[in-house]
Amino acid sequence: MEEHKDKNQISRRDFLKRLGIGSVTVAGIMAGCKPRSASNDSGATTAGNVPVGKMTYRTTPTSGDKVSILGYGCMRWPTLENVPEGKNVVDQKAVNKLVDYAIAHGVNYFDTAPVYLQGWSERATGDALKRHPRNSYYIATKLSNFRSPSREDSMAMYRNSFKELQVDYIDYYLLHSVGGGDGMGLLRKRFFDNGMLDFLLEERKAGRIRNLGFSYHGDIKVFDYLLSIHDKVKWDFVQIQLNYLDWHHAKEINPSNTNAEYLYNELNKRGIPAVIMEPLLGGRLANLPDHVVAHLKEREPENSVASWAFRFAGTFPGTLTVLSGMTWMEHLQDNIRTYSPLKPLTQDDFDFLEETADLMMQYPTIPCNDCKYCMPCPYGIDIPAIFVHYNKCVNEGNVSQAQTDKNYREARRAFLVGYDRSVPKLRQASHCIGCNQCSPDCPQGIDIPTELHKIDAYVEKLKQGTL
Repeated sequence: MEEHKDKNQISRRDFLKRLGIGSVTVAGIMAGCKPRSASNDSGATTAGNVPVGKMTYRTTPTSGDKVSILGYGCMRWPTLENVPEGKNVVDQKAVNKLVDYAIAHGVNYFDTAPVYLQGWSERATGDALKRHPRNSYYIATKLSNFRSPSREDSMAMYRNSFKELQVDYIDYYLLHSVGGGDGMGLLRKRFFDNGMLDFLLEERKAGRIRNLGFSYHGDIKVFDYLLSIHDKVKWDFVQIQLNYLDWHHAKEINPSNTNAEYLYNELNKRGIPAVIMEPLLGGRLANLPDHVVAHLKEREPENSVASWAFRFAGTFPGTLTVLSGMTWMEHLQDNIRTYSPLKPLTQDDFDFLEETADLMMQYPTIPCNDCKYCMPCPYGIDIPAIFVHYNKCVNEGNVSQAQTDKNYREARRAFLVGYDRSVPKLRQASHCIGCNQCSPDCPQGIDIPTELHKIDAYVEKLKQGTL
């Protein structure tokens, strides 16, 4: 964002020169969203093998923790089907297997929250990690008191995290998703008026919290304010959204967003390490339009399109760890390859990804990351599934603007048939009444009812053949 730039910021070219990595070669691989055949496990770094003992680590300045640059995001653990309401939805056996494999291959940072997976993520993460020595991993969780910020409820949530995770201290604790809602007003209600920030600072002094930070979405005034009190609070880390599309284009995608370049530079000039979320934008940077895939493959045919995004996030020297919600073993294995060790991008690579981001901006996808913060909808609408289907059709060229389009008939069928298959009719956009209970909880600031109504209108035109 132009209005935030100043002489203290560093450009990508400047920091690459300082690092002396202008001629690093490209390597690494990362799978997209669909699992593929499992890889065997040996020390080689070929596409078919997963290296052991070669993970890249970064150091937390205040605590000295050696943190794996690949962090495990626990919002997307494998789930069970047909689970009765109120029962645990997590496939614990699958989680245990993933956690065991991750730790064996050097991953030691696990990020969860009380609100993930209908409230079951912390328990599943704790059950899996308690089978390993406590000093072999770092747990991150959050104060997710969006809807009930009273001191009593906030304290109960904080204490319950220790119970669910089965620990007596938390390594990385965050004020969760600051900047949402009405920005500064909600920040004050959640952490200042109720005394929770002062309480958490005391908990850090007592050692029950080892590192204290916040995760940011939304109002830039909140981000700037929290950094302005850094001398008092001494944030140990901050979690931000960073990827090669958001680096320069976040504000173009949504005016309420902030370009990642500004967020990173503001942290870097204060020496605050960044924990990176959404390196793949909820999978969108792994599932790209065919012509963008061809653009990436032409440069590095052996590497997946997603590996570019992970290496982009990891190359910045102020990055502590890059979170990935790895539901499938294949995703975990390929991420380990990418970061074992990390081979940073060159300046030419950065310029190439900027061209790629410019190409992507030509396609009007909805900036939904499938985080499900908007759920449940009181009218039963599956908001993330609708947006995922729409974005998929955009990326595959199956969103026609007129009947005269060359592939209109094929695109029409693909959109309508795929819509009914991926979203039950009772959960489709046509049932949105515009109550807007969802939008205030969206970290991306999407006007959800407006987008749902646009999609519904498009579907009706397809059905009636009136495009």
